[in-house]
Parts: sequence; structure tokens; C-alpha cells
Amino acid sequence: MAGFIGKEQHSIDEKGRFMIPARFRKLLGDGKEARAKGAIFYVMKAFDGSLELYEPEIWAEKEKGLMSLSDFNPDERMLKTMMYERLDSVEMDRQGRIALPKDFLLHAAIVKDIVIIGANVKMILWSPEKLTSMIRESGTRFQVLAGRYF
Repeated sequence: MAGFIGKEQHSIDEKGRFMIPARFRKLLGDGKEARAKGAIFYVMKAFDGSLELYEPEIWAEKEKGLMSLSDFNPDERMLKTMMYERLDSVEMDRQGRIALPKDFLLHAAIVKDIVIIGANVKMILWSPEKLTSMIRESGTRFQVLAGRYF
């Protein structure tokens, strides 16, 4: 089954909430059940200035790698600390909205609008301006990478 695919732009309200696209909500198990229960997601500050949104079962797979790192190895402990410092859990309300923590909005420079990109097992969240800038600056790099990997 295909995961989250596509791109949409939505507004951020005064409480830092945005609407998960309806077509993505349909992929959350039973969409009505997910909204009624208040589906939990994990949001992570990505190193490129975006945010990544994961369903719990997807994050659990990623977390296995972190859990295998030793707290007694300084590099591995630092990596765990840095990863968890960039992570939080958020809940989808009955209307299909998620409120992002303020420091996450600041990290991604998201103010009024948000671009939600479906990237199969996760959603990538960008400010429209940062996304446009990244695409513009990476134009030729994209061609090289696409040629290398596809």
C-alpha cells in the first residue's frame, strides 16, 4: 500500500495548529477512529530546517536504532541526546488538527502557512518560503542525485 504522497499548503492558526490533509487522514487506520481517539504523532526537528511527522509505529522502528546505542559511549550518548532533544509527541484533535510546539514552529520558520509533503512513511513540514528557497538552491543538485539513485 502506498503511504503519504502529495503536497498541500494549509494555514496555521493562532494556536499553532494545522490541518492534516484529508487524504492523509484516510491512511491513518480507520480515519474516524484515529480522530476520535486523538491519534498521536511524533514530530522531529530535521537538520534541513523542516519538521518530520511520524506515526507511532514508524517512529518505533526508528527508535530501535537509538535504543541500541550505548549510554557509556560518549558519541552514542550525545547522538541519543541530540535526537531526543529534537523530538516531541503531538496529538491530532477530532477536527484533524495538530498543534505544533512553539520551538518547533520557530525551528522551521513556520508562521502563517505550512506545506505538508507526503513522503511515504512520514510527512515533511516546511514553511513555504524555506521550501521554495531550498528547491531553488538545490536545483542542479537534485538532477545529479536523481540521476545517481534513479
